[in-house]
Amino acid sequence: MVDRLLKVNAYTTFDLLDGRVEGHGFDEEALAVLNVTAPRQDPDHVKLQLEMDNTQLDSVEPHADHVTLSAAEARELAAELEEYAGKVEAAQSE
Repeated sequence: MVDRLLKVNAYTTFDLLDGRVEGHGFDEEALAVLNVTAPRQDPDHVKLQLEMDNTQLDSVEPHADHVTLSAAEARELAAELEEYAGKVEAAQSE
Protein backbone atom coordinates (compact mmCIF):
# COMPACT_ATOMS: atom_id res chain seq x y z
CA MET A 1 0.00 0.00 0.00
CA VAL A 2 1.38 3.33 -1.04
CA ASP A 3 0.86 6.50 1.00
CA ARG A 4 -0.47 4.73 4.10
CA LEU A 5 -2.09 6.71 6.86
CA LEU A 6 -1.78 3.97 9.49
CA LYS A 7 1.61 2.90 10.75
CA VAL A 8 2.15 -0.71 9.64
CA ASN A 9 4.93 -2.73 11.24
CA ALA A 10 5.61 -6.07 12.92
CA TYR A 11 3.12 -5.19 15.68
CA THR A 12 0.19 -4.45 13.35
CA THR A 13 -2.62 -6.92 14.06
CA PHE A 14 -3.47 -7.77 10.44
CA ASP A 15 -2.04 -6.40 7.24
CA LEU A 16 -3.13 -7.27 3.73
CA LEU A 17 -6.58 -8.63 4.48
CA ASP A 18 -9.21 -8.83 1.75
CA GLY A 19 -11.45 -5.79 2.12
CA ARG A 20 -14.49 -4.29 0.46
CA VAL A 21 -15.86 -0.77 0.28
CA GLU A 22 -19.55 -0.37 -0.45
CA GLY A 23 -21.45 2.84 -1.00
CA HIS A 24 -24.26 4.39 -3.02
CA GLY A 25 -23.38 3.50 -6.59
CA PHE A 26 -20.09 1.73 -5.95
CA ASP A 27 -18.71 -1.53 -4.61
CA GLU A 28 -14.94 -2.05 -4.70
CA GLU A 29 -12.48 -4.59 -3.34
CA ALA A 30 -9.02 -3.75 -2.03
CA LEU A 31 -6.37 -4.98 0.37
CA ALA A 32 -6.86 -3.71 3.91
CA VAL A 33 -4.95 -3.16 7.14
CA LEU A 34 -6.82 -3.88 10.40
CA ASN A 35 -5.19 -2.99 13.68
CA VAL A 36 -6.15 -3.18 17.33
CA THR A 37 -4.26 -1.11 19.86
CA ALA A 38 -4.50 0.73 23.18
CA PRO A 39 -2.50 3.63 24.60
CA ARG A 40 0.83 2.48 26.06
CA GLN A 41 0.53 4.50 29.27
CA ASP A 42 -2.67 4.58 31.32
CA PRO A 43 -4.80 2.84 28.69
CA ASP A 44 -8.44 3.87 28.92
CA HIS A 45 -9.76 2.51 25.61
CA VAL A 46 -9.14 0.05 22.80
CA LYS A 47 -8.76 1.46 19.28
CA LEU A 48 -9.83 -0.48 16.20
CA GLN A 49 -8.35 0.94 12.99
CA LEU A 50 -9.06 0.07 9.35
CA GLU A 51 -7.42 1.37 6.19
CA MET A 52 -8.11 0.20 2.66
CA ASP A 53 -5.37 0.28 0.01
CA ASN A 54 -6.10 3.58 -1.71
CA THR A 55 -4.24 2.53 -4.87
CA GLN A 56 -7.01 -0.05 -5.52
CA LEU A 57 -9.98 2.28 -4.95
CA ASP A 58 -11.47 4.78 -7.38
CA SER A 59 -14.57 5.88 -5.44
CA VAL A 60 -13.11 6.67 -2.02
CA GLU A 61 -10.49 9.24 -1.04
CA PRO A 62 -7.54 7.90 0.99
CA HIS A 63 -8.57 7.65 4.63
CA ALA A 64 -8.42 5.46 7.72
CA ASP A 65 -11.38 4.66 9.97
CA HIS A 66 -11.00 4.52 13.76
CA VAL A 67 -13.39 3.19 16.39
CA THR A 68 -12.75 3.71 20.10
CA LEU A 69 -14.07 0.94 22.36
CA SER A 70 -14.33 0.66 26.11
CA ALA A 71 -12.91 -2.49 27.68
CA ALA A 72 -16.46 -3.91 27.93
CA GLU A 73 -17.20 -3.12 24.28
CA ALA A 74 -13.91 -4.73 23.20
CA ARG A 75 -14.82 -7.88 25.14
CA GLU A 76 -18.30 -7.91 23.57
CA LEU A 77 -16.74 -7.64 20.11
CA ALA A 78 -14.27 -10.43 20.96
CA ALA A 79 -17.16 -12.66 22.10
CA GLU A 80 -19.05 -12.00 18.86
CA LEU A 81 -15.94 -12.81 16.82
CA GLU A 82 -15.48 -16.07 18.75
CA GLU A 83 -19.13 -17.02 18.21
CA TYR A 84 -19.06 -16.42 14.47
CA ALA A 85 -15.64 -18.03 14.07
CA GLY A 86 -17.12 -21.16 15.67
CA LYS A 87 -20.02 -21.11 13.20
CA VAL A 88 -17.65 -20.82 10.25
CA GLU A 89 -15.43 -23.64 11.56
CA ALA A 90 -18.47 -25.87 12.17
CA ALA A 91 -19.80 -25.24 8.68
CA GLN A 92 -16.42 -25.97 7.10
CA SER A 93 -16.00 -29.25 8.99
CA GLU A 94 -19.32 -30.68 7.74
